[in-house]
Amino acid sequence: MDLDLSADQEATRDLLRRLFTKEVDASVVRAAEPLGHTPAVWAALADAGIPGMGVPADLGGGGADLGMLVVAAFEAGRAMAPVPLVEHLVATRAIAAGAPAFTRLPALVSGESVAAWAPSGSGLVPGGAVAEVVVGVDGDVLVAVENLPPGAAVPNHASGPLAQRSLADGVRTVLGEAGAAGGRAADEWRTLTAAALAGLAARALDVAVAYVKERQQFGVPIGAFQALQHGLADLPGMVDGAWLLAHEAAWALDTGSRTVTGASPGEVAAMAFLFAGEAARAVTARCVQYHGGYGVAEEYDAQLLYRRARGWALVAGDPGDGLDRLAASLLAEG
Repeated sequence: MDLDLSADQEATRDLLRRLFTKEVDASVVRAAEPLGHTPAVWAALADAGIPGMGVPADLGGGGADLGMLVVAAFEAGRAMAPVPLVEHLVATRAIAAGAPAFTRLPALVSGESVAAWAPSGSGLVPGGAVAEVVVGVDGDVLVAVENLPPGAAVPNHASGPLAQRSLADGVRTVLGEAGAAGGRAADEWRTLTAAALAGLAARALDVAVAYVKERQQFGVPIGAFQALQHGLADLPGMVDGAWLLAHEAAWALDTGSRTVTGASPGEVAAMAFLFAGEAARAVTARCVQYHGGYGVAEEYDAQLLYRRARGWALVAGDPGDGLDRLAASLLAEG
């Protein structure tokens, strides 16, 4: 297993980093609230071919594997990009795999339409406020449901495009069985969300380090104080660990391989999601703490990162329940 980025992955990372640097700064993120979606950013991604990059080339997409999508999700998380990119990538791949003749698929590939993945089925759907197509498990099948999005998000502290959506209303297309097709989509969503959380954590660490170098106290930068140095020293390992685990989950899912510890691809995806959530919460908490009172001020970026670190990790339910399910799976195999 080689976790180094390939030349194509490096090119994708550089492309998206330039795009997000140009299109998304903190003012854009703030302006997107409370809906959490900026059409201009989505249009820029569409122009670059990003919405369809995970769809096979013979269906008009970019043919990227999950490892490439992890790179894209990391950069989106790092930029706090106000678009439902992870959810769209997961949903379009599920549709392409289960119903390649789906009439709206070309519009989804081009970015003309938006799709979302419903991690809990009917109910709150990340990206559901703006998605014309919602993919999720309904009973014993995986379905794609077409209906009009509400265009407004339910209040949430991450200011994401969350909305109540039903898988029973609208034009339904069955994509496969809940266990196989639905399980695969859920694992891909966990993996890509883990990568986005790792990117968010990386951004928060950069913000924290920049602030302690700039902020002066007693005539010196507060970063010169040993207590603050110690508080930051353990964070890069968590950020890198979250990124590597997401990358490993993508490799396991792409190849169908178990890891050296014997964990299945689905188990590694769950590990990546849960650990990345913990890492993002820890890093953003330290970022806010070291900003002092400024950490919760609206004009500073620390609170934007802090809120998203918690919100993104909660859309599928209580992480504690996820830990219980993962433990049960690992112990059952043991």
